[in-house]
Amino acid sequence: MINRAYVQLMSSYNRWMNERLLAMANTLDDDVRHADQGAFFKSIHGTLDHLIRGDRNWLARFSQQPAPIFPAGHLVCASWSELVAMRRHIDAEIDQWAERVSDDWLQQPFKWHSPMYQRDLNMPAWIVVTHFFNHQTHHRGQLTTLLSQLGIDPGVTDLPMLPALEIDPFTF
Repeated sequence: MINRAYVQLMSSYNRWMNERLLAMANTLDDDVRHADQGAFFKSIHGTLDHLIRGDRNWLARFSQQPAPIFPAGHLVCASWSELVAMRRHIDAEIDQWAERVSDDWLQQPFKWHSPMYQRDLNMPAWIVVTHFFNHQTHHRGQLTTLLSQLGIDPGVTDLPMLPALEIDPFTF
């Protein structure tokens, strides 16, 4: 079971890693970012765009808002500048949401309809929030592989190396 401190820690890790990946991908030409490298979402841009799609959907669900409608098979952010701006905006939203999360909310039942599984689901919120962060980490792992294949060393991505933990790991 997770708590508010976990949510805040993972939000910080999410932002840190996204900024690092955006900086690395920014060194590439747009054609390279869009090139099909055989990944599940084809390209670096496609994988980053998928993360935006997923994060937007989960944030809407967490705040009991209708999920945004994104046409299947289309990018949410076609241009690099739009993707970077949207990623930073969403990361700020995740940070703000993480500040508001309560331990009590994490224990409550969380109900939503999954278009992917075409059914209604109901489980403790903490499981869904764990999935939210796990999904991000999973696809960022794919991105580090894609960047490595292009000769870009992503460096250390381990949670204990999060700069905020160098200051005071007991603040979370």
